[in-house]
Amino acid sequence: MNAYRAPWWLPGGNLQTIWPALMARRTRGPSPHYRRERWTTPDGDFVDVDWQVAASPPPDPALQPLLVLFHGLEGSSRSHYAEAFAEVAARSGIAFAVPHFRGCSGELNLAPRAYHSGDHEEIGWILQRLREHHAGPLLAVGVSLGGNALMRWAGEHGESASRRVAAVASVCSPLDLAAGGHAIGRGFNRLVYTTMFLRSMKPKALRKWAQHPGLFDREALLAARDLYEFDDVFTAPLHGFRGTEDYWARASAKPHLARIRIPALALNARNDPFVPAASLPLPHEAGGHVTLWQPGQGGHVGFPAGRWPGQVWAMPEAVTAWLLRSAGLGASGLGA
Repeated sequence: MNAYRAPWWLPGGNLQTIWPALMARRTRGPSPHYRRERWTTPDGDFVDVDWQVAASPPPDPALQPLLVLFHGLEGSSRSHYAEAFAEVAARSGIAFAVPHFRGCSGELNLAPRAYHSGDHEEIGWILQRLREHHAGPLLAVGVSLGGNALMRWAGEHGESASRRVAAVASVCSPLDLAAGGHAIGRGFNRLVYTTMFLRSMKPKALRKWAQHPGLFDREALLAARDLYEFDDVFTAPLHGFRGTEDYWARASAKPHLARIRIPALALNARNDPFVPAASLPLPHEAGGHVTLWQPGQGGHVGFPAGRWPGQVWAMPEAVTAWLLRSAGLGASGLGA
């Protein structure tokens, strides 16, 4: 993907972000079919996991390689990138699952917490449960917020991460949360993307307040006009941070990349509207186990390809192939 170039008819990071999410083809055929499992968390809450139902199940599904996708902010198994990864996994002969962060599966979670960009404890619990119930190789990819949390987990666990996964990848993740947070709060980004996110995040937060009255300052949340203010009122205090600045500093994966000791890929387009190119990790900051792909184009989780109206499976193909090779599984997932 380092040599990726967007179609000529989709110039600029914003078009390469918005068009793929709304208009480009996600799959070559029908949308993926999922089977949902609900897991009870250690604190008595729940996490919903969507498993792709294979058209032709293998003799022993538990021995298949399994690709796990951690979605982005307000994402789900129906996000455009999730459906594209699902198709690529099916064509590669590997299983595919999307664990939903709390509150993102269509039902409000129960506990007085939600999810956040550095939620590596939740990532670790999910991967451990998968490891205990799946004998085959595990590969993990995180998109945007989910990728920062995944890389944060990999850095936190160092060599012991290999007990759970063979390789990890982040896609368009704001590994420097302060840089990304400030970028999305300015100009066109604030007008379009911030408005879009707050349109779903605020009602969820208000439902959480109704569930747990007094959990946070309701009036301050109603007055929040950007993600900095939202995080200061809601995300940070609910998850043990002193405020937005403390949250962004402690949750960012970038300072922890050099501690990663399993094969890891960090893919970021340099024209991503959410993630300033100047904030992307340099090779000496990433360490010897992290591969950096930083093409000049692609937008935020866009990477459209092909003729109009375009398709979005080229990026999942490249990332999945990298994960399989790094795990020693070959391009098919069944061995070289």
